[in-house]
This record gives sequence, structure tokens and C-alpha cells, in this order.
Amino acid sequence: MKSASYLRSMRFVRFFLFLLLTIGLLWLLQTPQHVGSNTLPALGSFFNPFSGFWLNAESTAGFPAAEIQISGLKGKVEVVYDDLLVPHIFAENTEDALRAQGYVTAKHRLWQMDISTRKAAGRLSEVLGERTLNIDRLSRRRGMVFAAENAVRGWSKSPEGMRLLEAYCAGVNAYVAQLKPADYPLEFKLLGYAPEPWSPLKTALLVEAMAETLCAGENDLASTNAYALFGRDTFNYLYPEWNPKQRPIIPDTGQWAAIPRPQTPAYEPDYSSAPQEATGQAPLGERPDYIVGSNNWAVAGSKTASGDPILCNDPHLNLTLPSIWFQVQIHTPGQNCYGVSLQGLPGIIIGFNEDIAWGVTNVGHDVSDWYRIRWADAARTRYLLDGEEREAELKVEEIRIKGQAPLLDTVRYTVWGPVAYDHDPEHPLRDCALRWVTHDEPAPAEMMMLMWLDGAKNYADYRQAIRGYESPAQNFAFASRTGDIAMTVQGRLPIRAREQGRFVLDGSKQASAWGGFIPPEQVPAMRNPARGFVFSANQHSTPPTYPYYYLSPDFDGTRGRHIFDRLTALQNATADSMKTIQLDNFSQRAADALPVLLRLLNRDKLGEEGKKLAAELSNWDFRYEASATAPPLYEVWFDSCYWRTWDEITMLREQGKSVLLPERWRFIELLESDTASIFFDRQDTPQRETARELVHDAFARMQKFFEENPEKRVRWGKYRPFAIRHIAQIEAFSRTDLELGGHGSAPNAISRSNGPSWRMIVELGEQVRAKGVYPGGQSGNPGSRYYDNMVDAWATGKYYDLLFLKNKDAAPADRELARLTLLPK
Repeated sequence: MKSASYLRSMRFVRFFLFLLLTIGLLWLLQTPQHVGSNTLPALGSFFNPFSGFWLNAESTAGFPAAEIQISGLKGKVEVVYDDLLVPHIFAENTEDALRAQGYVTAKHRLWQMDISTRKAAGRLSEVLGERTLNIDRLSRRRGMVFAAENAVRGWSKSPEGMRLLEAYCAGVNAYVAQLKPADYPLEFKLLGYAPEPWSPLKTALLVEAMAETLCAGENDLASTNAYALFGRDTFNYLYPEWNPKQRPIIPDTGQWAAIPRPQTPAYEPDYSSAPQEATGQAPLGERPDYIVGSNNWAVAGSKTASGDPILCNDPHLNLTLPSIWFQVQIHTPGQNCYGVSLQGLPGIIIGFNEDIAWGVTNVGHDVSDWYRIRWADAARTRYLLDGEEREAELKVEEIRIKGQAPLLDTVRYTVWGPVAYDHDPEHPLRDCALRWVTHDEPAPAEMMMLMWLDGAKNYADYRQAIRGYESPAQNFAFASRTGDIAMTVQGRLPIRAREQGRFVLDGSKQASAWGGFIPPEQVPAMRNPARGFVFSANQHSTPPTYPYYYLSPDFDGTRGRHIFDRLTALQNATADSMKTIQLDNFSQRAADALPVLLRLLNRDKLGEEGKKLAAELSNWDFRYEASATAPPLYEVWFDSCYWRTWDEITMLREQGKSVLLPERWRFIELLESDTASIFFDRQDTPQRETARELVHDAFARMQKFFEENPEKRVRWGKYRPFAIRHIAQIEAFSRTDLELGGHGSAPNAISRSNGPSWRMIVELGEQVRAKGVYPGGQSGNPGSRYYDNMVDAWATGKYYDLLFLKNKDAAPADRELARLTLLPK
């Protein structure tokens, strides 16, 4: 029998063990846990039934009416939510309307606003840890915050613009101020941090994030290396800048005859200014090999069934959840407009009002150049410019890292811009500074551009509104109820000598600088052409007869050619006609290439299975339909031909050297016109091959690929994976269950993760009618039924009738979801 003292001691031991276990459990529940490279939230807080993720689940009972007081409002604001969770804002003045827009945008997209600006600011590591440190360093070193600060400086010179921007920011902050930790969006709880106040600088960072996506592209290093490798004649042979088959956005009708053409010789690379070591990773701005883009067009009443103009737009971007766009209607006594906005930016970017409609695509001009710096001292604090020493401005960036001491990173700024890669001794652009138009202080009018455009009533208003817009440059399509249609290539576009900026420039000479910017009245534009339509699809802005030289890393001509043909043939058009063009999976590139490949293929040397594959390709209609089985065959065959043709280049690229690849249209042109080109000769064989041998060999490789991988012999929608991923790459919050048609070279330019981010069709009759859809939902909350409720409609080519209200009481009962009333506090 145990003694009493023994039993007491065992009770003490058990109590001590349970105490340690309890303390350990409490620590585990309150401490974020590191699993591999991921960090899990503190489980106690995350699963807390009173403040954890449970509260982010949305009731299926609907949204009750609510009244909320907000400081700064001058009057009452009514927000009517429709059945897609689109807020229709009715305010007594523009300032109140934008304050309300900030409030409702934050209500549904707060975490997305935060994480987007964190990336631009180089502040991801504060919440995600060391794994995003390189991303943050590059954002800082490329001058993203520098550009945003300059943007705010420029906007501040417009008192009206800043007043409206600050009203929007105040609306965001009114919502943030009401939140308790239990109310935070789910991602804040997952990552264990709190939302911050919004500011004009954060809006500017959002604009710079757009610029990084849309106008950071350049091929300076790759082109310089290609020129060094091949010399002038072969460089010109491989890399012509103009595809003679394409249809430019603005054709030459004699409108530029009065503009003098600058008389400048072709720029020849100065290899004393080129990077000494042409190895290492390509810079951020070098584009991927397959580019997708955007489409917009406006059709005159002469080509429509109703006699009224129709405007269409479908910008193609990297698709994410939460969605890129946020639909909203803004109604004040002075304007009534509907469209999509970017969360964090006041106003409507693409949309319509009671008189006009507008849409945008990316211009794509190269507006960033690299300048080789000649340092005057070993410490790299002084550099030479026209023989004189200049002091580099040293900016110390403090990058805070979750769970670690901050990193202090010194960035050198020159007259050209920041030296972005000098922290990496192996980088080929280590001694180069980045001159990027988005670094410049914008005109004060830029902040007012959307406000003016949202309220424009005619062509003159439209041109006046966009005149102040600078970056990233956009093709603004326009149509009005009075019958006008127009297109303007709008932005701050450098004046260059021919081929200036195509190669790395000499930063020791002021003469290497741009020659200013194209005057606003001389940017390419068109109004009411006789053909009855205007359009853009990321092709060249003009033919080479335009007086100003420009270049681009990724102009695409094939998609635009097919859209041109479709619009030319169009008669008695309706909204349904427009849908068929936006959803068109026909590839002009495939239509150009495949007949040439089949003509070069020696079918007599094919076996029975090879002949079946060739017959299937011969019968293909060049449409990348989800159910088609020929597109995978063509893709593998074409890619094998392409990459094996340029083996001289691909071998160098595999070694880490950045060398420019010829464009695909040029490759197809060579297959047609120069089958004996030396570049069709393979480097790994002793004999000399022509295009015919290369095409046949590539076909055999394609056949073997599918024989060895029978699971790949499937329909296009299954062969080409497609996903709309959560911004933080959280699989459970992503959509990966879709099989889609489309291709980057088709009007329906869908690739693995890119595609039409917003499809819009507007008929400008007596009553403006519009249809639209985007691949997501209005809510940023994965627990909401409005998080991805439009994805399936978008994927199957369906559109929603957009509810454009005349007043706050005009919504049909079956389409009104809820009301939110905002009152002055």
C-alpha cells in the first residue's frame, strides 16, 4: 500500500506535468508556427470562435439594411447593392461619392488593397518573412517608392485632385477604423497582422504597380547581346521591327504630313557602354516568350442594326482571386457613370455614362532604358557625365523582415535613375541605371483625368480629359450617343533617335538622353474613320510613316489582323455580334504557320500514325476550342520547329546569357520565304539542314512525344492547364477546375493564367445598355458567395446585363440585394 507522502508527491508530479503541458499548449496556440518555408497563424487566435476565421463565413440569409455614420461627409449617401454585389453610389456631390467609394471598396477588398501596395512598396517581408526579401529588394531598387513619391508630389499641385483623392482615402480609413480584430478579412488573420490606414502614397503605389505590369518591358540587354553576336546585317535580318502584314491602330491617312520627321541616323551600340559581362539572369523587364494582350473597339452606327455606336473592351491580364476589378456605379448631380475600378484608386477606369463609353488597352511602347554608368571612384559614389564628376545620391532602404532584423540596402541614384542591380556583382546590368518614364513627376491634371472622363459628355470632353494622362500609356477607345467613335494612343511617350533605347545606352553622355516627349496634339489619334470602326489589340500604334520613332518589346500583330477582318466584314451588328468576336478562339498566327509547315512536311516519309496526325492537322480550323484535339499537336510541332531553329540562341540562354529571340511572325516569314536560311541548320549535326528537314524532324519529335506521353493526347482544354489563383497562392481559395478554349494569339487570349479580366459591351442608344462579366466576384472574402460567383459564367461565355440606375429607387425588386446608408457623423 502506497504511503500518503508518496501519493502527495505523485499528485504534485502530475500537476507539474499538466502545468507544463498547459503552458506548452497555450504557447502553441498563441505563437505562429513555421512549417518549411511557410508560416502558420497562431492557431488559438485563428480558431477562436469569437474572433477567428469563423466570423468570415457569410450568412446565406442576405445583407440587412444598415446605416453608418462617417466623418467628413457633407450629406447623405445611399448605396444600393444589386444581385451581383455591385454598389450603386448615390451622393449629393463628387467628394461624398468618392468618400463612399473608398468605404465600400475597403469593405469588400481591404486585404487585396493592402497586399498589392505592399508588393509595390517592397514591404511584403514585413508580413511574409524572408522568402519575399528578393522581391522587396528589387521593388525598392527599381525605384517604385521613389516613383510613387514623385506621383504624389505632382498630384499635390492640383488642389481639387488632392481634395478628391483625400476624400477617397478618408472613406477607406473610415471603414478600417470601425474594424475590430474579429472583423479583419481572413488573410489578415492567416498572416497575423492588422490593416494600416490608407493614404495618397498608397494610391500612388497602386498606380506604380500598374506601371510595372504594363510599361516596364524592354529588351535592351538581350538586343545588345544579339547585336554583338550577329552584327548589324544579321541583326536586321532576324529582328525587323515592322510586320508588313499587320494592321496598325492608327493608319496613315496623310494626317502627319505637316509634322517634320526628325533627321537622325540609326543608333549604333557603343560597346564601351555595354555591360562588360553579358551573363547572368535577364532583368525584370524582359518579357516572356508568349505575350497575351487586350482588345478594344468601337463600331459606328453605320455598321450596327440599331444605328447606334457600340463600344467593346476586354483587357487581358494575369487573373487572380480576389478579382483585379471592382464594379461600381457613381451617381451625383453632375455625372452618372458605371464601370470597373481598381481597388485603391478613385473613379472608374473602364466604363460608360449616360452619354459616352470608353475602354483601354495597353500601348506597349518601350519607355524604360538602361544607361551604362562610368564610375569615377572605387566606392561608386561619383560618376562621369560629359567629362565632369557627379555625386550619386545614396538612399538607404530599410526592409523590415518578419522575425528577423531589418536589412539596410543602399541604392545609388543618378541623373538617369536608380542603379538597380549593383547589389549583385554577377548581374550584367550591375553598372547600369534605369531611366523609366514612371519615375517622373506627373502633370497635376493626371489625378483629375478619371473624374473628367467619368463625367465627359462628348468627343471634346473625352480628348480634354485624357490629355493629362501619362503612364502607363493606354489606347483609349471612345464612342458617344451622338455617333462619334474615336481612338487615341495616350501617354507620355519619349522622342527618340532611330533605334535609341533598343540597346544599352552610354550613361556618360548627356546626348544619350531622350529628346523630350511627343506633344499631346501629335500622339496618334483617329476620329470617325470611313471604314466605320476603330480598334486596338496591342499591335503597332502606327505604320513606319509616323514621324516619331518608337519601339516595343512585345507588339502583337496577328490578333489585330483577325479582329480587323471581323470588324471589316461586320454588318447590322448587335451586342451578340460583339460577343462572338470577344469569344473568338481563331488564331491568325496558326492560320499563317500551319499551312507552311504542312507544305514543307514530306508526308511520303510518314508512317500510318504520322499520316493520321498530319490529316488531323490539315482539317483543323485554327480555332483553339476547348474540345479540339488538334491544337496540342500543332503547339508541340510549332514549338519544336521554333526552338530548334534558334539553337544558336537557346544554347546561350541556357547558359544564362540574355539574347533576344526573333519574333514568331518573323520565324513564320522565314519558313515561307527563305527555307535555305543558315538558321535552319542544326548546330548538333555535321550536315546542313534546310527548313524542310527541320520541319520533318520536329514532326517526328511531336509524334514521339505523344506516343511516349499518351495522357497528353487530349483535348485542348485539358492539355493546357488553366487556373485563377488566389493572390497569396492559397490553393483552397483558387479556381483550378476549369477547362477553357482560347490562346494568346486569338482574340479570346487565354493562356495558363492570363485572360480577359473584364468583358464589356456598351450600346449607346437613347437608353444606354451594357453587358459585362469578369472571372471572379465583387467580394474579396473567400467565405462569401460573391467571391467567385461570376467565374463559371465568364468561362462559358455568358454575360450579365449591367444594372445602370437613373436614381436610387429604380432597381427592380428582384435585383436589389441590400442598402447601405452613409450619414455625416
